[in-house]
Amino acid sequence: MNYKKIMSNRFLYTDNVVDCIDNGVFVVDKDFTVQLWNQFMEIHSDFTANEIIGLNFFECFPKLPKKWFERKIKSVFLLNHESYTSWEQRPYLFEFSNGRSVTGGVEYMYQNCCFTPICDQANKVQYVCITIKDVTDNAISTMQLKEAFAELERISSIDGLTQLYRRSHWEQRFINEVERIDRYGGQVSLIIFDIDNFKKINDQNGHLCGDEILRQVSKRCIDVLRSVDVIGRYGGDEFTIFLPETDIKKTALVAEKLRKKICDLPIHYESFELFISISVGFSTSSKEKNNYEKLLNEADVALYQAKANGRNKCVNYSSRGNETKSYSR
Repeated sequence: MNYKKIMSNRFLYTDNVVDCIDNGVFVVDKDFTVQLWNQFMEIHSDFTANEIIGLNFFECFPKLPKKWFERKIKSVFLLNHESYTSWEQRPYLFEFSNGRSVTGGVEYMYQNCCFTPICDQANKVQYVCITIKDVTDNAISTMQLKEAFAELERISSIDGLTQLYRRSHWEQRFINEVERIDRYGGQVSLIIFDIDNFKKINDQNGHLCGDEILRQVSKRCIDVLRSVDVIGRYGGDEFTIFLPETDIKKTALVAEKLRKKICDLPIHYESFELFISISVGFSTSSKEKNNYEKLLNEADVALYQAKANGRNKCVNYSSRGNETKSYSR
């Protein structure tokens, strides 16, 4: 059967029109038999119109997402209404070469697709016309713009010296976590620590030495913490960490591990070594409704208790008043 001739008679002048369009255009029936295949599709696929018309669409393109495509086509037949999909939902339907340089960062042509019903005189859907639009340039530009915004957001949230989160960003993350556990349950622990006698160290060795201490302390903290733990520079030499889904016993272990990691190894600066210590306060959320300010205040009270007890200690703020428990060497 000469499908090309039949389709040419059925859609008068269709072949000539669709070949002039800089989009892919093809038509399938309810059995997914190809009825029309324009020049764009010929150029980017391995099939000419004469070769593919009359063949089953999926047999020609076995790599296509068959179930997804079938659902789209069947919905057009059922609802007699157009359907769309953008590259942001599904980057491409066909693995067509995009013709861009490798610097574009994408392997295939990104595509927007439109599925349009073709009806008979009784307004019953007989075929579906699929239009493929090459949107690779727009997709690349959009992705690059999103990456640029994400990088700007990352930079704005990061402290330049320590590469940890700034206070505003860390605090918002902590607020969100406290609200989450109040709504869905769970636990969060908070650690606050600062470097003992940091002002004296700065005065004796200079601010550049102080900066190097802050950098090395930050790196040692990251080595100890999990990827889900969130650490930030709260201000000056004060650091804050919240530990999702961590009870007070595990928090005590983390706090002591941090203290030892920072205190037991010297800080190397220029030609000399410098040993430092930290004082740590920590608190854990309760079963009652929590408030991030309350948890911050509790950890802060515990921190000052650690300093009052001689520094170089970890202190837990108890839920019973201002009672605390100390951990040290």
